[in-house]
Amino acid sequence: MITLYDCATAPSPRRARILLAEKGIAHDTVQVDLRSGEQLGEAYRRINPQCTVPALRTDEGLLLTDNAAITAYVEARYPTPPLLGETPAEKAEIASWNWRVEFEGLLAIAEAFRNGSPAMANRALAGAVNYPQIPALAERGLARVAQFFTVLNERLAGRDFIAADRFSVADITAVVAVDFARVVKQKPGEQHPHLLRWRAAMAGRPSMAL
Repeated sequence: MITLYDCATAPSPRRARILLAEKGIAHDTVQVDLRSGEQLGEAYRRINPQCTVPALRTDEGLLLTDNAAITAYVEARYPTPPLLGETPAEKAEIASWNWRVEFEGLLAIAEAFRNGSPAMANRALAGAVNYPQIPALAERGLARVAQFFTVLNERLAGRDFIAADRFSVADITAVVAVDFARVVKQKPGEQHPHLLRWRAAMAGRPSMAL
């Protein structure tokens, strides 16, 4: 049985949860308590020395420690429904938008949160190594989040999906990013009608409740 090392409150493992649900893949789940620092303890370090979630243990015993690897593995092994595209053009467009949403959205939110929250002192980057906060990066992160909402809103004008006219990992990543922005008190507003319409439509997919 596939095992997902998860944290119910964190955005990165949520991406993996939604992916597995959309593929209909049965799996076991092990919760890792990030708030108590369980990911930094010796027991979890023996599982994943990078001290991050998600991590996915395949039924062959392979450990995958990031969403890029998890997505590539799951898509290759369980190709239906296709979430990385089918044609070369679709694959390229989905990969490009998924990367943009990660960089311009998720990383911007993480930049604001990890550099601005007292709870993240000395944890400005995820992983095994402690890094100090840089307050100016929190300010920049908030500006980047605002721009990210603008970009997504413009992209979704007249579109039902982020990329390639089909539901894909780009939509999964974007839903997680838009929802995660609440931790820095940011959310789409009336100036983002296309983004709000798309998010409401995404809510109709059962996986998005995970």
